[in-house]
Parts: sequence; structure tokens; C-alpha cells
Amino acid sequence: MSKSIIRAAKGDIPADLVLKNGKVLNVFTEEIYAADVAITGNTIVGVGNYKGEQEIDCTGKYIVPGFIDAHVHIESSMVTPLEFSKHIVRTGTTGIIADPHEIVNVNGKKGLDFILDASEDVPVNTYVMIPSSVPATEIDTNGAGKFLAEDMLPYKANPRVLGLGEMMRFVDVLNEQRETLDKLEAFSDMIIDGHAPGITGKDVQAYRAAGVMDDHECATAEEGLEKLRAGFCILVREGSGARNLESLLKGFLEAGVSLEQCMFCTDDKHLEDIEKEGHINACIRKAIAIGVPAVKAYKMASFNAARAYQINNAGAIGPGRLADIVVVGDLSKAEPSFVIKGGKIVDEEWLESFHYELKDESLLKTVKVGNLNQKDLALAQKEVNHVIELVPNQLLTLHKEERIPGKNGEFVPNSEYAKLVVAERHGKNGKVGVCPIKGYGIKNGAVATTVSHDSHNIIAVGDNDNDILRAINELKEIQGGYVIASGNHIVDELPLTIGGLMSLDKAANVQKKTSRMVQAARNMGVQEGVDPFITLSFMALTVIPELRLTEAGIFDVSNMKFLQ
Repeated sequence: MSKSIIRAAKGDIPADLVLKNGKVLNVFTEEIYAADVAITGNTIVGVGNYKGEQEIDCTGKYIVPGFIDAHVHIESSMVTPLEFSKHIVRTGTTGIIADPHEIVNVNGKKGLDFILDASEDVPVNTYVMIPSSVPATEIDTNGAGKFLAEDMLPYKANPRVLGLGEMMRFVDVLNEQRETLDKLEAFSDMIIDGHAPGITGKDVQAYRAAGVMDDHECATAEEGLEKLRAGFCILVREGSGARNLESLLKGFLEAGVSLEQCMFCTDDKHLEDIEKEGHINACIRKAIAIGVPAVKAYKMASFNAARAYQINNAGAIGPGRLADIVVVGDLSKAEPSFVIKGGKIVDEEWLESFHYELKDESLLKTVKVGNLNQKDLALAQKEVNHVIELVPNQLLTLHKEERIPGKNGEFVPNSEYAKLVVAERHGKNGKVGVCPIKGYGIKNGAVATTVSHDSHNIIAVGDNDNDILRAINELKEIQGGYVIASGNHIVDELPLTIGGLMSLDKAANVQKKTSRMVQAARNMGVQEGVDPFITLSFMALTVIPELRLTEAGIFDVSNMKFLQ
């Protein structure tokens, strides 16, 4: 420890930087009081009355800890870790817990190495959880194959690796499947994240007893309360495709339970939504608006996450903590007046000092799909067909059995029922799955993407085969991304060449293009409450009830079986 830190803390020498005359939000005592905050190097050295080489007057403002996203997939931002960090640090997020299971499903160890390398020197503290569920289930066809406990063990030595990522294979945990138990045992001395939507009763007890410590998939307060009572931390999620914050926190407030085990996460959130709403600061603002006391909301955004993930030098305004600080004028709005990261004031000059170059160009060649035709997209019209029905603002779907429109015994989409297609794109088996989907709303066109959790095969939806095929073929040409087609022409596209998931472009350009494409999809009828791309990307994820579609056909998650 530097002697200058101790001397500065004692007030014997000036600190490098002092935030003067502000009101400090203390997460230890849940108080707010007037005090200076002294910083030397990247460390807070004291809170009280201090002098500094540089002083910033914070009269009338609040000094709060930098925000932490407790669970996020950087890949869902569709930009590199550097570009993502630049985007979110402006909103006050100074730390993230990243689970790179998207890129690892596509590229295996190469994908994990890329995330660790690309997030080493960025404007946000980036911690990594080792993906636990690659593939997400035995029925998925991913690019990487299996990522086993023995593959994971070498990564435990990395100081930014905090533990095992979301254990999506919760059924395998409950059934004591050997490969899954090996992973839990390998990380029994570290943090183990959970992912278990809808489990109840003794399954909740067993999942926690197995060593899983948290869950971000609670859709209702009842589910969250049951898991809180079992000792889980609840990661209150507010992303682009799933918005669970209001229902969870209203229920917790009504029940009068402690929020000490609760923290915020985004899981998957588009740059465009971050630009419009904010990041973790949006969670704070919404929590306060529904009645969470401001101090507790800020604590959920910082200290609770730092404590849960054992990041002992972050999450608080106090001596010895990292100088990751947000200064706000109004606690209820959570809009930063300015942000300090590691003792540095966040400005454009500082942000532009960071650089990254991709080292492994094999990550740019991952779309290996054959030439599809209309026969590949054919679906028989029966007396009743299994139908996926979307639930607005949720990742959950409903299983319907309904009479669908058709001609000559074959399904023909209309304004109510669109056609959903999943095509294997890793060069493994060339399979194509097709089913009807209700509630998407697209007219006169198709949307297609290689972002399709978690195996990231091509997923497309449309009201006619020509546009679906046109969009899929374009994805092959651009080696992954987003495509919109209409009238057998490409309306717009966003190349995502890193694993078919991320762009090498700047965040501002990706955000602008995404915004334009979302609006184009809206103009083609995609309904509010459905994100045209993020909602679509979850329709192949076979760990969220009730129905999903894979390249092998329609899958009943509730009963873990394919449907005919």
C-alpha cells in the first residue's frame, strides 16, 4: 500500500482529487450526509473534510457508488467489450459481471479467450463468469460442442474470473447429471450463478443445496419470494426482452421483505434502449418510482452486487474502495452530472485513450449454412397445430394448439400467425425447424438473425417464404447479423461478423443502425411489447417455458420433449 494513501487519508498531504461539499450516500449505514470525498490514484482515501490538488464543488449534488450490472451478456450489445464499456460508463455503470456463453457456444475456448482479452483494458471493471451450459441442452446444435469442467479449470486462475456462469441446465442439476455436477464441484469454492425459471417447492431447495447462489429469471414476485426465502440472491432484471423489475419489487415491497439479497442486472439490453432509457441507472429510477427508498435502490445498484460477488474493493463510497463514483443532481432521476472511474473523470478524451484490435480472425467466419429452398420451410396444416404465442415484455411463451391458416394442407402465414424458422448454421447437420408463431405481427416481409440464444443458429420470422429465404441467404453473405427483407429485397442489414454476434464498428454506429432497423420492423407490423430482434433471438432457447423452436423441431420446455 502506498504511504501517500495513508498520509492523504490522515490529511497530512492533499489528496489528488477531492469532491467538495456534496452529500454522500453511505451504503454501510444507509445514511446521506454532507462530506468531502478524497481520492488518491484510483482509490478513495477518505470521507470527511479534505483538501486536494484538484477540487470539484459538488454543492447540491449527491455522491454515490458506481453502478454494477450483476449479470450481462456483452454479446447482446452487438459490439466489442471496449465499445460496450464506453457506452455504459457514461450512464454511471463502472462494473459488470459478464457471462460470455453466447460467443463460447459459437467458438468455444476461442470465444472465451476473446472476451477475456478484449475486456482486459476497458473503461469498466469487467469480471467474467465461466459459461456453465455449453450447449444449453443436449438437444441444441451449437458451434463449439461441449465445454466441460476440465476445459473450465484453467480459467479459474484468472483474477477477473469470479466463478461459474448461469446454470441453465437446472433440470440436469435436479436429476444429478454427472457432467453438470462435475462443473458445480469444480467451482464449489467460487460463485455459482443460477438460471431456473418457474421452479417451485423442493426443486428450489435442491437447486440451492447444490450450490447455486442466485437467479435472474424470476418473472413474478411469488417466484422471487420463494427463492429469497431459500437463500438465493435475486438479480432483478430489466433488459430489452425481459422487464421484471416492476412486478418483482412491487411484490417484495408489499411482502415487507428485506432487499439486501437483491441487485440489478440487464442480462440482454440493446444499445438503443440504453441510449433511450439508461443502463443500471434506469433500474434505480424505476425502483424509486415504485416506492423503493432511494438509499436501498442505490445500494441494490452497487454494494449488494459487490458483496454478493465478493468484489471487496468496489460498491461503496469509503476509504480503501476503488474511486468508481457517480455524482447526481437528483437521486430520483439517477442521471449522472459526471462519472469518475478509477479516479479519472470520464470524458471523451479519456474514453478515446482506449484501443482494441481483434487478434483471431477465425472468429469472423462462423456462418456455414447450406442453400435452403421453399421445401425446407414447408409445414403441414393439421386439424390443430402447436403454436408459440408471445407474451408481451416477457421471454416466457405460451403453448397453444390452434387451427392455423393454410392452403392445400400447408401452413400459409397471415396477419395473426407468422412462420418461425430455425436453420442450423455451424456446418454440423443442416437441419431446419419450422412452426407457427403468434403475436409477432410482421406483414409483407421477414426478419432474420444469427443471434439466437444460446446455440446461435439462424432464426427467422416472416409472413412469406420468399422473404424468409432472402433474409437467410443474406446472413450467409455478410457472415452474421440482422437482416430485414421485404418484396424479395433487403430492406436493411447490420453485419455482426464476430461469431455472428458482435460488430467491429463503433457503438454509436451500431446503435444508429439498430434503431433504424427496429423502426423498420415496427413499420412492418411488429407489435409493441415485442423487441423485433431480442425477442426473436430467445425463441430457440430451450430452457425457458413453454415452447421453443430448434433446428430439430418444436420443443416443449415444460415437459422437455419434442412435439410432432
